[in-house]
Amino acid sequence: MTASDLSAALHAGRQVFGTLIVSPSPRWPEVVRGCGLDFVFIDTEHIALDRAELSWMCQTYSALGLPPLVRIPAPDPYAATMVLDGGAAGVIAPYVETVEQVQALRGAVKLRPIKGQRLQQMLEGGTPEAELSNYMQQGAANRLLIVNIESVPAIAALDEILRVPGLDAVLIGPHDLSCSLGIPEQWDHPEFLAACETIFRKARAAGIGAGIHFWGDVTQQVRFLKLGASMLIHSADISLFQKHLRLELEAIRQTAGIAADASASTTALI
Repeated sequence: MTASDLSAALHAGRQVFGTLIVSPSPRWPEVVRGCGLDFVFIDTEHIALDRAELSWMCQTYSALGLPPLVRIPAPDPYAATMVLDGGAAGVIAPYVETVEQVQALRGAVKLRPIKGQRLQQMLEGGTPEAELSNYMQQGAANRLLIVNIESVPAIAALDEILRVPGLDAVLIGPHDLSCSLGIPEQWDHPEFLAACETIFRKARAAGIGAGIHFWGDVTQQVRFLKLGASMLIHSADISLFQKHLRLELEAIRQTAGIAADASASTTALI
């Protein structure tokens, strides 16, 4: 899948699946490639990755047909241009709450390489020359713009945000959203589920993707798809490693008849 393929899928309402990649190991991309993903999510808001590592990851996953979507540390258009220069297929901007933020990001992602006063004029409705317009449109088709909707003010502004041209998807940050609602990590709370459904429904009605990054069990994630999500970022490489390592070690100990307490004390002596 290419960036333009992913954008088309999101606008068509087709369901796409990704995961959060934390590890910059050169052994990782080939393993990830065979897991049935449509894209990968690389987070620089919460994960410590330097610019060279990030660019290597983006270039490698793109070459393998897994468009890398990079979340930048803040809804900053300069940070957006930096990750795009490094090879990102798309930008995810965290904690967006206003139309002005989305417009600034649109300028950085969809109206490249225009900057300064000329860019501001275009964002205010100015029409570029036909040749320049065609050039920018061709580039914009290969760069995705996605914004995190993860607060009560963001939901209040959602109708306006969805009217900004060039937006490919909105993505729920469940932890921040639940905290903003005053019900931290209560994933089954009716108010949290209603907020998710509202975001999914409005985004899909606007013809763009509606996503969530979630790490809970399969049943919880299927519920989000049934509520209207078309973009699911499932867990993370580090979380999946931890989960399956723990489960398999527990299964080995149980099958071998090794008590958990005895194992813990043995480990402590090593």
